[in-house]
Amino acid sequence: MPPSVQAPSVHTTACPLDCPDACSLEVRVEGGRVTKLDGDHRNPLTQGFICSKVRHIPELLYGPDRLLHPERRVGKKGEGRFERISWDEALGTIAARLAEARERLGGESILPYRYGGSNGALTHDANDARLFRRLGASTLLRTVCASATGRAAVGLYGKMPGVALTDYVHSQLIVVWGTNPSATGIHFVPIVQEAQRSGARLVVVDPRATPLAKQADLHLAVKPGGDLALALAVIRWLFENGHADERFLAEHATGAEELRRRAAEWTVERAAAASGIAAEDIEAFARLYADEAPAVIRCGWGLERNRNGGSAVAAVLALPAVGGKFGVRGGGYTMSNSGAWKLDERAIGEPEPATREINMNHLGEVLLTLDSPKVDVLFVYNSNALATTPDQEKVRAGLEREDLFTVVYDQVRTDTALYADILLPATAFLEHRELGKGYGAFVIHRIEPVAEPPGEARPNYEVFAELTRRLGLDRPGDLEDPVALERALLDGSADNRAVRAGLDADGIADAPCGRTPIQFVDTFPLTADRKVHLVPEALDREAPFGLYAFQPDPATAAAPLALISPATNRTISSYLGHLRRGKVPLEMHPDDAAARGLGEGDRVRIWNSYGEVVTGLRLNSDLTPGVVCLPKGLWAKHTENGRTANALSPPTLSDIGGNACFNDARVEVARA
Repeated sequence: MPPSVQAPSVHTTACPLDCPDACSLEVRVEGGRVTKLDGDHRNPLTQGFICSKVRHIPELLYGPDRLLHPERRVGKKGEGRFERISWDEALGTIAARLAEARERLGGESILPYRYGGSNGALTHDANDARLFRRLGASTLLRTVCASATGRAAVGLYGKMPGVALTDYVHSQLIVVWGTNPSATGIHFVPIVQEAQRSGARLVVVDPRATPLAKQADLHLAVKPGGDLALALAVIRWLFENGHADERFLAEHATGAEELRRRAAEWTVERAAAASGIAAEDIEAFARLYADEAPAVIRCGWGLERNRNGGSAVAAVLALPAVGGKFGVRGGGYTMSNSGAWKLDERAIGEPEPATREINMNHLGEVLLTLDSPKVDVLFVYNSNALATTPDQEKVRAGLEREDLFTVVYDQVRTDTALYADILLPATAFLEHRELGKGYGAFVIHRIEPVAEPPGEARPNYEVFAELTRRLGLDRPGDLEDPVALERALLDGSADNRAVRAGLDADGIADAPCGRTPIQFVDTFPLTADRKVHLVPEALDREAPFGLYAFQPDPATAAAPLALISPATNRTISSYLGHLRRGKVPLEMHPDDAAARGLGEGDRVRIWNSYGEVVTGLRLNSDLTPGVVCLPKGLWAKHTENGRTANALSPPTLSDIGGNACFNDARVEVARA
């Protein structure tokens, strides 16, 4: 149980939220309540400082939007009128509806909708997965983010662990591609700056002049969806100009000649037209990449959010193999380092069933389809579905179905919660035990509860275990206790037992590959033959036109502007979004505004065939002309008509991985 103390005390713990850095924390607690968070030095990447988002966690824990008790809807869906009920009544009602739906329509009429990027291994895909697998519920394909990048990383390298972020100080060339660490991974920024002071060159590929882009030697302001053309042009240039590492490719890769053939049509001139980057800048980048060593690419997730996303990531990850950048400290690439961790999924106690698969990006369409079978029970947890899913208007219409029984299990009253039939209050990470894996930093934390949950909030592992029992689906040997569950996750191999020993000693442990592995020295591709597969057959079959095939910009005369929705330093996806005050404006380049007769502060309408957003306008010369921006993670209250960028996002999917194509939204803007 969390400590219940009156005198102030300081506890060490860690942050499991959806960020690569995996901060170690010091938390001050007074009277059982968190009053202050700061960093500690156990994780060498985070160096004792934390982001402003996490500093605001006490506002989430004790703010007016916190869910304190189970509640039942008493008004119309969307009105947000509820009455307090007991946990026993809430769980009894939910169990009865789950059982009834399974009996009448089959288990696939139940849809668990969650993502879980801000949850650890004990509150995500553990007791919850066991329940829904035993129910035979529909399988949710969690593809709103990281599915295209994940498919590319697995296909080419088997998800080989990448260059440690702390090792970028050894690099002579750093390429930051499709990520803005000033907002999403702040501990990387001083490392890049230290490398620059030691003479490293910096290239940033991003449609916006981000803070690091303004400090870069070369900023390539790529059009959304144009990253594939840029990467293929650099690959072609390396092959054609004698800078491909033929010896490395012969020894450690397959598909090099096929990649060369597919890149051959991408001259710098053709890539310039497709990417919006000047041909001379593309060639300058290629020369820098060829000449500098060690050279490293920090590949983010921004470039996957379009129709070409998977192929673009694959092409970017192919660059260090073609250019021969592996085998030295500070050389290679980093994307997600989650491949460094192999937890034992047998701890769940139930294999994944072969039930129907539903792509989470098609939630609205699925909820409005009333056959095969219709979704009768929607259980939303670890997610704010209405705020984070594309084609928002269809999602809203689906949630309004009176015959749909919806459970929302969350820490605060989200936009989705307004449409729930039953609300359940969840604990936050400082209030329950957790196991948090870094996917940038090569560390794992044991996160102990340090504060009393307010009201009647309960952790996921307790609630899903209780529902499993009420439905009669529990079995002898089920692991319900978080301590036992953690032990089982980490006892499957000698490597993981060593990890657990480290956690027992200090609450933090290194990955089995160590904190600073060198690619092709300490870590190798996790493919069957331990080679880089530059044109993986599975990905080539999956991509509708073949891997590395470029699909043109979806802009039309009616919708000529590319809308992007990047992350900010205010939210983690939509998590903490309720703490953001005031309306949020659309950002637009002054030239685009002038062409439409618009000015700073104007009330504008942004629209396409999927929906419409009404908000204010802010001029921003850091944007590329032709690109407008409405940030990721907004809630209904942040615009005048209660719609966000996702009301304009298409339900189309990336070429591989079924990823959301948020940055393929094409819109027009006018004065409202």
